[in-house]
Amino acid sequence: MALHDSAIIGYAEVPTVRRSTRDVWDIGAEIVESLIASTGVEKAQIDGMILSSCSTGAGNIFWSQTTADQLGLELDFCQSVDIGGCSPVASIARASMAIDAGLCETVLCLFTDTQVAEDNRKMRAFADEWTNPLGYLGPVTAFGLLSTRYAHQFGLDPACLGKLAVTQRAHALLNPNAVPTLQKPITLDDYLSSRMISDPVRLLDCVMACDGGSGVLVTSRKSAERRGVTRMAVPVGYGERTNYRATDPIVDPTDTGHRIAGARAFAQAGLTPADMGSLHLYDDFIIAMMIQMEMLGFCKQGQGCDFIAERDFHFDGDLPLNTGGGQISAGQVGLAGGGTNLVEAVRQIFGEGDKRQVRDTRHALVTGIGGIPYGRNWASSNALILSGEG
Repeated sequence: MALHDSAIIGYAEVPTVRRSTRDVWDIGAEIVESLIASTGVEKAQIDGMILSSCSTGAGNIFWSQTTADQLGLELDFCQSVDIGGCSPVASIARASMAIDAGLCETVLCLFTDTQVAEDNRKMRAFADEWTNPLGYLGPVTAFGLLSTRYAHQFGLDPACLGKLAVTQRAHALLNPNAVPTLQKPITLDDYLSSRMISDPVRLLDCVMACDGGSGVLVTSRKSAERRGVTRMAVPVGYGERTNYRATDPIVDPTDTGHRIAGARAFAQAGLTPADMGSLHLYDDFIIAMMIQMEMLGFCKQGQGCDFIAERDFHFDGDLPLNTGGGQISAGQVGLAGGGTNLVEAVRQIFGEGDKRQVRDTRHALVTGIGGIPYGRNWASSNALILSGEG
């Protein structure tokens, strides 16, 4: 068997909110109910579950088991994936492996977090001792440093980044699940005049933490065919890299693990960047998308701004990007935020994008970013190619 012998047969998502008044397990239960209703799979037939990283559950060493208990699931396979924003995308590969190994047949991949309402994380790395005391406070500062480095090496046109921000916001206006706070259009002038947060990172470069969740149901292709499933999103290529260039004493933070992960995913799928009908790139900051485009082979390193200037990223353009608004304009659901773009990719392949439906539903690319170490690129990078043709 292989990766493409499994299939995503259903997806579900709750509206993203600025701060949840619901328990994270309540959100998960709604997603499970929605998946059951949309696929016809009975609850008892779900015999595997994979959870993404979760700020709410960070203090619970039995998070998978207690979540299964709260959802009333009896499982043959259970796992939490803890590579940050890469976790939802990584869950698809891990579900496929579990199915391939015969450990289970139908896997719930669940991505929920109420980070704003209940954040139970305790960071234990370099931050408390080395960076926080000096004012290097998390991702915004890290991306300020990364952006400054990129500008020094290659030059950086803010208007090109602004083009992506404006496009994503336009998509969010067509997405009823996007957080209401961001449901208003922006212009390029709005982007350029938004206040500096960590020079040269502007307010409208940044993601906003929110609460919510999403999920998908993965099963074997044979099982899907037995069930008479007529629509599916098939994983045909996957790559993952953690701690890229870890042994190099001096690392270029603009060179990321997506270079390796993307090449592996495209090679496995037998496809190229030109074959992608839509892009769903992890977007905690605008520049992260541009750097990923370079690393994934859509353009050469340092040529991201020129590439962006020459493309139309609207849902009906030549290279649709984050057609649900991405995390930046739909809201980042804590550490489960990578599920937002994954579910949107599945929605587009199913042809259910409604007013934002893309024309080419054959292949979609989804990526993840997990963790941001000091002075380096992100800790984990991954890339998943989904096919509507199998």
